[in-house]
Amino acid sequence: MRLFRSQSSAYRFFGLTFSTLFAALAISFTAAAQTLPTHISFDPETHIFRIDSADSSYIFGVNESEQLQALYWGKRLADSDRFSPAKSMPEVASFDAPSTTTQQEYIGWGGVLYVEPSLKITFPDGNRDLRLKYLSNHIDGNHLSIQMKDISREIYVTLNYDADGETGILRRSAEIENRTGGPVSIEEVSAATWNLPRGTDYRLRYLTGRWAGENTVQEQPLNPGKTVLESRRGTTGAQNAPWFAIDHRNENDSEHGDVWFGALGWSGSWQITIEQDVLQQVRVNGGPNSFDFAYHLAKGAKFQTPYFYGGYSDQGVGGASRLLHRYELDSILPQAPKPKVRPVLYNSWEATGFDVTETGQMALAEKAASIGVERFVIDDGWFGQRKTDHAGLGDWYVNPQKFPNGLKPLIDKVHSLGMDFGIWVEPEMVNPDSDLYRKHPDWVLNFDGRPRTERRNQLVLNLARPDVRAYVYGFLDKLLNENQIAFLKWDYNRNWSEPGWPAVPVDEQKNVYVDFIRNYYSILAELREKHPGVEIESCSGGGARVDLGVMHLTDEVWPSDNTDAFDRLLIQNGFTYAYTPGVMMAWVTDSPTWVNNRTLSLQYRFLSSMQGSLGIGANLNKWTPEDFDTAKKMVAQYKGIRETVQHGSLYRIITPEHDSQQSVTESVARDGHEAVVFAFLHSSRENYPYPRIHLHGLNPTARYRITSLDGKLADDTPETASGAWLENRGVDVDLKGDFQAMSFHLERLP
Repeated sequence: MRLFRSQSSAYRFFGLTFSTLFAALAISFTAAAQTLPTHISFDPETHIFRIDSADSSYIFGVNESEQLQALYWGKRLADSDRFSPAKSMPEVASFDAPSTTTQQEYIGWGGVLYVEPSLKITFPDGNRDLRLKYLSNHIDGNHLSIQMKDISREIYVTLNYDADGETGILRRSAEIENRTGGPVSIEEVSAATWNLPRGTDYRLRYLTGRWAGENTVQEQPLNPGKTVLESRRGTTGAQNAPWFAIDHRNENDSEHGDVWFGALGWSGSWQITIEQDVLQQVRVNGGPNSFDFAYHLAKGAKFQTPYFYGGYSDQGVGGASRLLHRYELDSILPQAPKPKVRPVLYNSWEATGFDVTETGQMALAEKAASIGVERFVIDDGWFGQRKTDHAGLGDWYVNPQKFPNGLKPLIDKVHSLGMDFGIWVEPEMVNPDSDLYRKHPDWVLNFDGRPRTERRNQLVLNLARPDVRAYVYGFLDKLLNENQIAFLKWDYNRNWSEPGWPAVPVDEQKNVYVDFIRNYYSILAELREKHPGVEIESCSGGGARVDLGVMHLTDEVWPSDNTDAFDRLLIQNGFTYAYTPGVMMAWVTDSPTWVNNRTLSLQYRFLSSMQGSLGIGANLNKWTPEDFDTAKKMVAQYKGIRETVQHGSLYRIITPEHDSQQSVTESVARDGHEAVVFAFLHSSRENYPYPRIHLHGLNPTARYRITSLDGKLADDTPETASGAWLENRGVDVDLKGDFQAMSFHLERLP
């Protein structure tokens, strides 16, 4: 075959303005510990590519039409197993040619294609036919790159595969290069296409939500047709999370069975399509959302897609979650492969709202320090003429009436109490009632001559503009240079509207969907490089900007503005399907909350929040001495277990899904030396006892000391027991009543 030739020259990974970001991510990926062998090979006789990593194998080949054809994705095969050369599916009818029915790794829209394409391009002459053929490949350790090209036009596509030896997760992306004589328009582009083994009994899991109700787990059978998960909101959005998991419908044990899962690392408008074709084959595409999308790719330019991560587990959706958690901790987070534990923080928002003063914040800082808080965060209201949410956004100077001597006296006070200092910002937004907007009304997303829709009394700055990008980076850099700030809570409190960019030519205006996010990433990356000691939280009116793209550049995320401790059990449960508890901020706030007017004990609220990264947001000015005593005890208790909670292996023993009356989680330390269990009860019924808790992830022959941390274990609970006993016989707890909670600890004995 004439297109099979020697491997290409050294692989060039990234292009355009994403280069710094992606290079940093590549470094963190390489740094991840690899405890299991990874092997990538290409058989020149059969033209088969094989990626064996951890407990999975991923195999595809070049077929007789010089297309890349998927062959296998699942549990790791024996080294001696061989595959026959790839061969296109036979034609079943004139309506569905082999190009539609053959499972392809990456396919352009052209010829006879009726499934979702991986790439769609319009050329200046109106041609929209794109047919990609295999050219060459290059293997470098755990990295594989494959170059493809259109049959006649100078459009090149490089597919990139990186395999993680510890989890088997593949990180995939595509680079589109325009070597034609003029610009082209990319109208749809996937980072990767995933093909599952042929089957008819698949079930899809995904996450849906809204403000104050994020991360609800949904399940549905996969039937012929297409399911689209997406955000059209400019950023990630809470409506769907960019994550999926697919298993078999008859496998209902969360710890057993085959699961294929994936997560898209993109913080802009995105889409994931899950499609079962006419032969009941399942394919998954993911990338920037194609709605209202057209990226103007100039002559000689390259377009680098985001990453689309995919993995396989034979240990159910629980095993899939743990693989993702491990991968995020070891390869995604800024401090990977050894992220620090998240400090216990206090945020002053619920205590003061916009009524921020130097003396008031100092008084709260003293109270926070008394219970063991390690980070004090001042929220909205410290800057500009910010007295309500109607004014001040965009004017990032310290309000002289509230802080006559700047922030230094407050920061010095916080430091003297043994805490570091954090501050709230909302850099991408502007109030029309601000000096910035009066000076630069053209800086917001807008269409000429059309209304500018305000939400929360604010508009969205067009961060795709170089001058806006320079302004945002400049004031953040100045704020950090002039103050000893250890933490930024970066908020984002509305979605896009009127996504216009009238300052650039018409054929470039839709580039705003990509260039905005690229500039957002580049600001985060540049701030981290210049201020390496500063940590950042991604917040968007709750959990509306959480994805593996932003997680590489931020240290923690805010899952929801809903801090009702009972509601949070469900929100946090869904969150952990896709994201590690190590980044999941969970606050103890006042009760009853504004959400449900439900009254919950302080102990219950703490135990709910202690399943993630603990924060406190209550109004400490209203606490009783007994509240402070309880909080001090539980903060100290959390510090003793947080390494295991944040970085250990999570098991959902009983989920709060489907209106369950109980919820139980277990976190096992990475080295297995301890485990901690949290148990919650909504309401007792008819004098039934709490279900017995059967633990997971323990060494069956080791012995463990069992200690109640909060609440009561059953009277017949032994002081020590084997892992086998704890998993098979199980532990009984004494929980009765309404909204009760307890926790207990397992320590492995020498």
